[in-house]
Formats: sequence, C-alpha cells, structure tokens
Amino acid sequence: MKFAIPMAVVTLLAALVLGQAPVHAEEGDSAVEAKSILDFKMDDIDGKEVALSKYKGQVLLVVNVASKCGLTPQYEQLVKVQEKYTKEGFQVLGFPANNFMKQEPGSNSEIKLFCKQEYEVNFDMFSKISVKGDDIHPLYAFLTDEEKQGEHGGKIQWNFDKFLVNREGKVIARFNPKTKPDAEEVVTKIKEALAEEA
Repeated sequence: MKFAIPMAVVTLLAALVLGQAPVHAEEGDSAVEAKSILDFKMDDIDGKEVALSKYKGQVLLVVNVASKCGLTPQYEQLVKVQEKYTKEGFQVLGFPANNFMKQEPGSNSEIKLFCKQEYEVNFDMFSKISVKGDDIHPLYAFLTDEEKQGEHGGKIQWNFDKFLVNREGKVIARFNPKTKPDAEEVVTKIKEALAEEA
C-alpha cells in the first residue's frame, strides 16, 4: 500500500537536510532560495499580494516603521526623500512592526489612516509583520541574515532600521534607526545607487 507524502512535508524535510529554515506558504514567499528581496511576495497595507519583483530597476529604502515611537517623526523625512527622488527611480517601502515596546499596536487600516492623516505618506506601505524573533517574517530573516548580507546583516535594532537596496534587489547599505532618512550619509548612498544603471 502506497502513501502520498504531502508537498509541505517534502519541502520541510528538504529544508532540514539542506540546513535551511522552511518558508511557510501562507507567508506568501517562495524564498528559501531567495537571491534578493525581489524574490518575495508581500501583502500591502490593504491586504493585496504584491510581488516585490515589480520594483526591479528601482532603488529602495526598506524601513520597519511604527506609529508610537520616539522616531515616528522620521515619517516626515521619508516622505520628503520619496518626493525628491521618486522620478529618478527611488521608492521607500514601509513595513509596520510591533516588535519594540508594542509601539505599533494598530491594525493595518488604523496604521494606514495614521500615516495619511499625520504625515501624508506617499510611499508604499505593507501589512504589519514581525521583523525579529521566532515569528520573524521570511523577508526580514533574509535581510538580517549575516551570511547573505555580510556587514549589512544582523538583528533589527529598533523601529526605523533602514536597508538601502539597489536596482537589482541587493542590499548595499544599512542605516541605524536614529539616522534620519534625509541625513547626508543616506542621501549620498541613494544618489550613488540611482546613478548606477540597472
């Protein structure tokens, strides 16, 4: 008598044998073998699935955001940087997370309303995820993987940790939470990345 082995079990066993953490299908990511963030699919703030491959050819600033943090006013600088460089192919991606002192307690709809009313956010926002710990989202497991990201890897330190991603989806710089999005060191790196052809 033959038994059919569920594909999920096969995937899990393969991941364990290869020494890789399995990616859950319900997370919307097929990125056990992710080479860049463009390999991921995420839910936007309205719950619609977005393939990050749509951003290929653009320079990205990936930021874990929160509404009740001392650094929340950085939304203002993120908006300004987005406005200034969007025509050159730059995009901020905001990922709400409640990992630090429960400073992002709201629902996706509440976060969206807050961003619109308080800061007139003009960049793409995504559904709330976890950016550290046992329930870390696969995207952030990838971004913080020291083996894959080298000096840019390591655990998320706080809200508004920033990853600069080039036109091919590779992390090329990282800025700590207290570094403002319009700081000279950030803007310089953004300009350098925009100057490179895809």
